[in-house]
Amino acid sequence: MSGSEIFDIIDDATGSVVGTAPRSRCHGDPSLLHRSVHVAVFSPDGDLLLQKRKMTKDIQPGKWDSAAGGHLAHGETYEAAAVREMSEELGVVPAPGSLKPLFDYKVRNEIESENVRVFSCVNAGPFHPQESELDEVRFFSPDDLRERLRKGDTADLTPLLCREIALLFPEK
Repeated sequence: MSGSEIFDIIDDATGSVVGTAPRSRCHGDPSLLHRSVHVAVFSPDGDLLLQKRKMTKDIQPGKWDSAAGGHLAHGETYEAAAVREMSEELGVVPAPGSLKPLFDYKVRNEIESENVRVFSCVNAGPFHPQESELDEVRFFSPDDLRERLRKGDTADLTPLLCREIALLFPEK
């Protein structure tokens, strides 16, 4: 996506839209709180689909990340963004009603501030990864992902994915 995308800026206390700003300003100004969505795609057996980000990405190149995700466009709902991102990144459109909201969390760092909503769905594919954004998609078992977090074997995972794995698959 380009820096010309326009994001809604929201009030942290209420979640209401208070303005708009281009992507290029939102990534670099943590005072511009905006929204994003991630989709946890599960196989019918409960494995989690991950995407491997292209090495040419400006943020977290070459790392495994949520199956689909991105920022909400101006005026877009979380669910509409989740459907759009699945279609763009994985080449699949989730069946109506198949996306389930799981949890929200806040990202606050020196680059940006965003509120993230995570959805889940079950989809076995076939997937058609967006070649300009992704190198690969693959299913991982929850036990393997938990074990990687436990061992600190996370150098090839995005920090947000690590956070989501801990929320999706709490220690038993």
